[in-house]
Amino acid sequence: MSVQEYLDKHSLARKIEDAVNAAVRAKTPDPVLFISNHMRKSVQSVITKVKARQILDSRGIPTVEVDLYTNKGMFRASAPSGASSGMDEAIELRDGDEGMYLGNSVTKAVRNINEKISEALIGMDPTLQSQIDQAMIDLDKTEKKGELGANAILAVSIAACKAGAAENEVPLYKHIADLSGTTNVSLPVPAFTVISGGKNAGNNLAVQEIMTLPVGARTFGEAVQMGSETYQHLKAVISEKHGSHGCNVGEDGGFAPNISSVREALDLVNEAIGRTGYNEKIKIAINVAAAEFCTGTKYDLDFKTPDKSGQNFKSGEDMIEMYKDLCSDYPIVSIEDSFDKEDWEHTKHFSGLQICQVVGGDLLMSNPKRIEKAIQESTCNALELKVNQIGTVTEAIEAVKLAKDAHWGVIISHRIGETEDTFIADLSVGLATGQIKAGAPCRGERLCKYNQLLRIEEELGDQSNYSGEGWRVS
Repeated sequence: MSVQEYLDKHSLARKIEDAVNAAVRAKTPDPVLFISNHMRKSVQSVITKVKARQILDSRGIPTVEVDLYTNKGMFRASAPSGASSGMDEAIELRDGDEGMYLGNSVTKAVRNINEKISEALIGMDPTLQSQIDQAMIDLDKTEKKGELGANAILAVSIAACKAGAAENEVPLYKHIADLSGTTNVSLPVPAFTVISGGKNAGNNLAVQEIMTLPVGARTFGEAVQMGSETYQHLKAVISEKHGSHGCNVGEDGGFAPNISSVREALDLVNEAIGRTGYNEKIKIAINVAAAEFCTGTKYDLDFKTPDKSGQNFKSGEDMIEMYKDLCSDYPIVSIEDSFDKEDWEHTKHFSGLQICQVVGGDLLMSNPKRIEKAIQESTCNALELKVNQIGTVTEAIEAVKLAKDAHWGVIISHRIGETEDTFIADLSVGLATGQIKAGAPCRGERLCKYNQLLRIEEELGDQSNYSGEGWRVS
């Protein structure tokens, strides 16, 4: 084939002429680079390859990482993982071979991506997020993504979202905003984990997390400063009262002093806030994770203390009275999973008191059916969205829309098994959720989310909007 025949076959002469004319109009100082970029933009991007591998999360437990390729480059994503899972959340596929990573390896999920999902997605337009996600759902054919694995599907879904943003030449958060129809993006209020308990730490504290919320900050950058300074002051307070060994941290980066009472924890945090001088600008949130110490209809706040466990059970009514007292005595504005994940009755009663934000985490499992039920029954007033519980970007967007339409608060949340992937930072901005929970201002897999939000705020410049006092406004 001659050069002219080749040019004619691919209509290259016209395309090259258009690129040269564009370079002339732009008066570019580097015409070769300009023409190269112009030609690249003229080619619609498609998914050309999807490659998965097994990596380790922040706990040293395997998870799925995906490299998705288009004409524009390679886009990487990984799936986070929780310590527990509910019956109504998407299924994380693990091998179950006790001889490999104690049964936690994910080679089946990796193989499903490399052999099945890849074949289904090659040639698809990465900007069509809902079609990509639906193709994987159709390929899986199960209600909870148990065939291919939610960890496999989610990693690919996030990678495709990043590729779609690149194809549209917009930041990831802007692409997510466009996908969801969000017109005004905002920087969320961070909920910094400062004290860890429950299953996340080796102390005797039953509740899983005590968090600080810098609602009085003027910018996200200032909020990070407040959170970091409070964390450092808390380290000093704990060291003074419990020795340096009390400053060991849990899996999410919160300090884990050997305390057993939630009031002890709150007193430590309150003292640290006082030392910062920020006072009313910082509020407190609690993740009780009550399902971890619920036995039947009773709650055992001493379940981690061998000589006390089982001796002082609390009823649902007792728990409500305890929460009322705590909210009266401390600047608590949000309580997550205040009761067992199936204790809808007491959650509804407590939420109805309108004392604070009542968050459904384990209660809702990011499941649309459970969210709809909670909305209809006025069970709680906020959603904690964990993307791995639902399995695709599209479904995550729809879940947030459900919550916002009900005028609920929305928290985008990390998982205890995290990676260096910063997707949830962009997700919180793009969906304008007003709240993000990504762990302590400590540990790289947590900090990378907060650092990404700092970059986004810088990029937005004068257009940036920190949720601040409007943290619960949908």
